[in-house]
Amino acid sequence: MKLLRHILFFILFVIVLAVPPFMLANNGYASLLIPHFWLVFFFLSGLTLVVVIAVLIGQQMDAEKGTQMFLATTVFKILACLVFALIFILKNKLNRYIFVAEFFYIYFLNTAFEIYILLRNLRNQNSR
Repeated sequence: MKLLRHILFFILFVIVLAVPPFMLANNGYASLLIPHFWLVFFFLSGLTLVVVIAVLIGQQMDAEKGTQMFLATTVFKILACLVFALIFILKNKLNRYIFVAEFFYIYFLNTAFEIYILLRNLRNQNSR
Protein backbone atom coordinates (compact mmCIF):
# COMPACT_ATOMS: atom_id res chain seq x y z
CA MET A 1 0.00 0.00 0.00
CA LYS A 2 2.83 2.35 0.87
CA LEU A 3 4.45 1.64 -2.50
CA LEU A 4 1.24 2.54 -4.33
CA ARG A 5 1.12 5.88 -2.51
CA HIS A 6 4.68 6.67 -3.62
CA ILE A 7 3.87 5.72 -7.22
CA LEU A 8 0.82 7.98 -7.24
CA PHE A 9 2.91 10.78 -5.77
CA PHE A 10 5.47 10.18 -8.54
CA ILE A 11 2.80 10.38 -11.24
CA LEU A 12 1.61 13.70 -9.81
CA PHE A 13 5.22 14.93 -9.76
CA VAL A 14 5.75 13.94 -13.42
CA ILE A 15 2.59 15.80 -14.44
CA VAL A 16 3.75 18.94 -12.61
CA LEU A 17 7.23 18.57 -14.15
CA ALA A 18 5.72 18.27 -17.64
CA VAL A 19 3.67 21.48 -17.41
CA PRO A 20 6.42 24.03 -18.30
CA PRO A 21 7.63 22.17 -21.44
CA PHE A 22 4.03 21.52 -22.48
CA MET A 23 3.25 25.22 -22.13
CA LEU A 24 6.35 26.14 -24.15
CA ALA A 25 5.38 23.75 -26.93
CA ASN A 26 1.79 25.00 -27.12
CA ASN A 27 2.44 28.73 -26.80
CA GLY A 28 4.72 29.22 -29.77
CA TYR A 29 8.06 28.56 -28.06
CA ALA A 30 8.57 25.04 -29.39
CA SER A 31 11.97 26.12 -30.71
CA LEU A 32 13.15 26.15 -27.09
CA LEU A 33 12.56 22.40 -26.88
CA ILE A 34 14.88 19.85 -28.41
CA PRO A 35 13.52 17.43 -30.99
CA HIS A 36 12.10 14.35 -29.28
CA PHE A 37 11.99 16.15 -25.92
CA TRP A 38 9.24 13.87 -24.65
CA LEU A 39 11.37 10.79 -25.35
CA VAL A 40 14.07 12.17 -23.05
CA PHE A 41 11.48 13.25 -20.50
CA PHE A 42 9.75 9.88 -20.25
CA PHE A 43 13.01 7.91 -20.36
CA LEU A 44 14.45 9.79 -17.39
CA SER A 45 11.14 9.77 -15.53
CA GLY A 46 10.70 6.04 -16.11
CA LEU A 47 14.24 5.40 -14.95
CA THR A 48 13.56 7.39 -11.79
CA LEU A 49 10.41 5.37 -11.17
CA VAL A 50 12.35 2.11 -11.48
CA VAL A 51 15.01 3.40 -9.06
CA VAL A 52 12.46 4.55 -6.48
CA ILE A 53 10.53 1.27 -6.61
CA ALA A 54 13.72 -0.82 -6.36
CA VAL A 55 15.02 1.13 -3.37
CA LEU A 56 11.67 1.12 -1.56
CA ILE A 57 11.39 -2.65 -2.01
CA GLY A 58 14.99 -3.03 -0.82
CA GLN A 59 14.23 -0.92 2.26
CA GLN A 60 11.18 -3.03 3.04
CA MET A 61 13.28 -6.19 2.96
CA ASP A 62 16.10 -4.86 5.12
CA ALA A 63 17.48 -1.39 5.93
CA GLU A 64 21.01 -2.45 4.97
CA LYS A 65 19.80 -3.88 1.66
CA GLY A 66 17.96 -0.62 1.04
CA THR A 67 21.21 1.32 1.38
CA GLN A 68 23.04 -1.02 -0.97
CA MET A 69 20.13 -0.91 -3.39
CA PHE A 70 20.18 2.90 -3.33
CA LEU A 71 23.88 3.01 -4.21
CA ALA A 72 23.53 0.39 -6.93
CA THR A 73 20.49 1.98 -8.55
CA THR A 74 22.04 5.45 -8.37
CA VAL A 75 25.12 4.24 -10.24
CA PHE A 76 22.87 2.44 -12.73
CA LYS A 77 20.78 5.58 -13.25
CA ILE A 78 23.82 7.80 -13.84
CA LEU A 79 25.35 5.35 -16.32
CA ALA A 80 22.05 4.78 -18.13
CA CYS A 81 21.50 8.54 -18.43
CA LEU A 82 25.01 9.12 -19.76
CA VAL A 83 24.69 6.35 -22.34
CA PHE A 84 21.25 7.60 -23.35
CA ALA A 85 22.51 11.20 -23.67
CA LEU A 86 25.48 10.09 -25.77
CA ILE A 87 23.33 8.05 -28.15
CA PHE A 88 20.72 10.81 -28.33
CA ILE A 89 23.34 13.46 -29.16
CA LEU A 90 24.96 11.28 -31.83
CA LYS A 91 21.64 10.41 -33.49
CA ASN A 92 20.08 13.92 -33.49
CA LYS A 93 21.26 17.30 -34.62
CA LEU A 94 20.76 19.49 -31.55
CA ASN A 95 21.47 22.87 -30.09
CA ARG A 96 23.78 21.61 -27.36
CA TYR A 97 23.00 24.43 -24.92
CA ILE A 98 19.28 23.77 -25.07
CA PHE A 99 19.89 20.03 -24.75
CA VAL A 100 22.07 20.47 -21.66
CA ALA A 101 19.55 22.82 -20.04
CA GLU A 102 16.62 20.49 -20.69
CA PHE A 103 18.51 17.35 -19.75
CA PHE A 104 19.59 18.83 -16.42
CA TYR A 105 16.10 20.22 -15.82
CA ILE A 106 14.67 16.73 -16.09
CA TYR A 107 17.56 14.85 -14.47
CA PHE A 108 18.08 17.03 -11.42
CA LEU A 109 14.40 17.48 -10.62
CA ASN A 110 13.82 13.72 -10.93
CA THR A 111 16.84 13.12 -8.70
CA ALA A 112 15.55 15.66 -6.16
CA PHE A 113 12.20 13.85 -6.13
CA GLU A 114 13.92 10.50 -5.70
CA ILE A 115 15.94 11.78 -2.72
CA TYR A 116 12.85 13.39 -1.19
CA ILE A 117 10.84 10.17 -1.37
CA LEU A 118 13.66 8.06 0.00
CA LEU A 119 14.42 10.45 2.86
CA ARG A 120 10.73 10.69 3.68
CA ASN A 121 10.50 6.91 3.77
CA LEU A 122 13.66 6.68 5.88
CA ARG A 123 12.29 9.27 8.32
CA ASN A 124 9.14 7.16 8.68
CA GLN A 125 11.24 4.09 9.47
CA ASN A 126 13.26 5.94 12.11
CA SER A 127 10.14 7.17 13.91
CA ARG A 128 8.97 3.60 14.56
